[in-house]
Amino acid sequence: ISICRDLPNIEVITFSVNGISDLEPLTQCQNLSELYLRKNNITSLNELFHLKGLPRLRVLWLAENPCCGQDPHRYRMTVLRNLPGLQKLDNQAVTEEELSQALVDGVEITAPPARRDVENGWAESTESSTAGSTAEPGSELLSSSLEETNKIREELDMKPVPRDKYSSFSPRETDCNRKKRNNVLNAILLLMKELDVEGLEVIQQTVARRLQAFQKKELQEE
Repeated sequence: ISICRDLPNIEVITFSVNGISDLEPLTQCQNLSELYLRKNNITSLNELFHLKGLPRLRVLWLAENPCCGQDPHRYRMTVLRNLPGLQKLDNQAVTEEELSQALVDGVEITAPPARRDVENGWAESTESSTAGSTAEPGSELLSSSLEETNKIREELDMKPVPRDKYSSFSPRETDCNRKKRNNVLNAILLLMKELDVEGLEVIQQTVARRLQAFQKKELQEE
């Protein structure tokens, strides 16, 4: 996530299922409008402090992090009190009534969390919550990753990836390798938005050479 410090113009970030715990690198992303952080290791809602200065943030997916705790209402009200510009939180539309109620039931966050110091009541470090954040069926992971990847491709005016093609990169690879590959793909798509025509031409030429090398290798193996 530290790479985000060098991407001030990025608009959509997908970092779901990545073990992320610190949101400080996002403070420079002033054009960020959509942020997907589902199933990470964010233990304190005080991490929202780093998002309060992002004027264009409209979509946040923070569910299934330890910071969500065992009180869904308190969690949602606190997020909305500190990020009142959100239009959708955890894939659920934000209403005007909720924003008003958040001023009463939500907790104002005025400072970032101290590193490695989780406040009482803002984290659930029990075995049950840890297990829930680390285990994910392959089909669920594939569907969510595909959805998030295609969202990015839509932003780039690219065609969506068909489900059969997305799942057939390597049918025998482990879930860990598949997640890593999907995350790398998402990162590349996001970085492409930062390139000009000259940069994209370099990418195109590099990809063409790589494809030729793979095709040559396959022919030699046959």
